[in-house]
Amino acid sequence: MTLTLALILDALLGEPERLWSRYPHPAVLMGRAVAWFEARLNKGAGRREKGVLTVAALVVATGLIGWVIALVPDFGLLEIIVAAILLAQKSLVQHVHAVGEALRQSVREGRQAVSMIVGRDTSDMDRSAITRATIESAAENLSDGVVAPAFWFLIAGLPGLMVYKIVNTADSMIGYRTPRYEAFGWAAARLDDVLNWVPARATALLILASHFAMEYWHRVPNDARQHRSPNAGWPEAAMAPLIGVALSGPRSYDGVVEDFAWVNPTGRRDIGPGEIDRTVSALWRTWAGLLAVVFLWEGLLLSLSLLVAAYSP
Repeated sequence: MTLTLALILDALLGEPERLWSRYPHPAVLMGRAVAWFEARLNKGAGRREKGVLTVAALVVATGLIGWVIALVPDFGLLEIIVAAILLAQKSLVQHVHAVGEALRQSVREGRQAVSMIVGRDTSDMDRSAITRATIESAAENLSDGVVAPAFWFLIAGLPGLMVYKIVNTADSMIGYRTPRYEAFGWAAARLDDVLNWVPARATALLILASHFAMEYWHRVPNDARQHRSPNAGWPEAAMAPLIGVALSGPRSYDGVVEDFAWVNPTGRRDIGPGEIDRTVSALWRTWAGLLAVVFLWEGLLLSLSLLVAAYSP
């Protein structure tokens, strides 16, 4: 029941500020590793090949670390703790809730709060744009920060979770189509797409199934395909009709306005803190659905192992 306990521990404790103000968070260490390789290899000829070797080295290293941790004879306690640290349910909810509370104070404070969780320009955002950005970030990070790590733990244990996290971290740092990163970050971006393919769709399914709202499922594939990302559109396309809002649409990056298609275009566009509150509730309800699935799966595996042990000679 390792993952079940890790999900509960993360939901209860989140990211203790006192601990991580003294010691570097594992995700920070992963980021430093990616930055170390990037600073030394992202230059000269053969950048794509160097990027492939970087991702391969990071995957092997983190996978080995996860394997060693899983071997520690402590009844899985360290494995539970590390898995909980690498999950992000409570911290995600806290960041989303903080934007809603800031937006209740003023648009200026809302802009400042949402700038902590999105990469787009926020200086000219109005109330509705802040809310849309928050809901989109919540849906995408529910997949990247909670469902995908849990999925890869179920598939390959702690090594699988850690490999996913290093690839996702690398993608968030170097997986951009810019002159500096397009070649070197190619492998990180493509592998992240592969590792998120199933979890993104599973997240969309969990969002709707946990709210008994599968009547919206027929809209999800088409809306998801309108998104610029092959994966992020799925949880957004599920969250949008559930909350009753239109997501995506035009936004600005580095001063350039990009005219993205709307997700759930018939949804409300004049939105605010109330919709953020509903999103926070949806995050917790989806987490509860995930917890139930994981509990049943791990319980089934435990029962089967006990049966095998009981009947083996």
